[in-house]
Amino acid sequence: MEVKEINDCGQELIDRLQLKTSPVGIKLVPVGEEVPEGIEKVGENMRHCQMIDMVRRTGEAIYSLGDDQMCKGGAASMGLGEMPKKVGSGEFYYKGLDHFSNINAARRTVENAPMLPPNSIEAILYGAMDSITFEPDVAVIICNPKQVMLLTQAIMYKSGGRLEVGFAGKQSVCSDGVVQAYRDGKIGITVGCSGSRAYTEIADEEMTIGIPVEMLPDVMSGLEKICPN
Repeated sequence: MEVKEINDCGQELIDRLQLKTSPVGIKLVPVGEEVPEGIEKVGENMRHCQMIDMVRRTGEAIYSLGDDQMCKGGAASMGLGEMPKKVGSGEFYYKGLDHFSNINAARRTVENAPMLPPNSIEAILYGAMDSITFEPDVAVIICNPKQVMLLTQAIMYKSGGRLEVGFAGKQSVCSDGVVQAYRDGKIGITVGCSGSRAYTEIADEEMTIGIPVEMLPDVMSGLEKICPN
């Protein structure tokens, strides 16, 4: 899709769904490729979920390298560096957070999360879709369950069937919201995780949905029928 079409989609999503904040376009820059000119590097170390939350509220565009990402587990899931040993083994979630009954339950959860190969991504670009200047790979929308329902109905409008999504309440805005859509070309719907709930202004009643950008034309066509002006 052309950038102007992405801008139009971003504004139409805001208008038809009555979103309070902008959808965010995410572009994963593979190793060996350059960051487009005119986009500022994030000014401080932040978590991926914090960057999305900031961009959806401010409308700005930024990019991040691996060193800028505070949550190394989330960054690694998106191909920015190696997965920290304590996260990959499950120890962090088992002993650190006490979120599992045993180490193997924690390990299996991490191993089943969508992930990109280590050190395969050079940078991640973030931009509000209604004003974005680059073509993203994934559209991330943080919204309430009713708005997720309307998006689901729009996605189903053309072909029907059922949406099959997976989430675990861990690495949600990174693995479930971005990597799942980018790697598999499938819709990612997630309820959030402890980090994204603690370190952002994502409200208790908000969820996250990630949509591969190549699916947007059909989604917007369906949304026009589901949410007519």
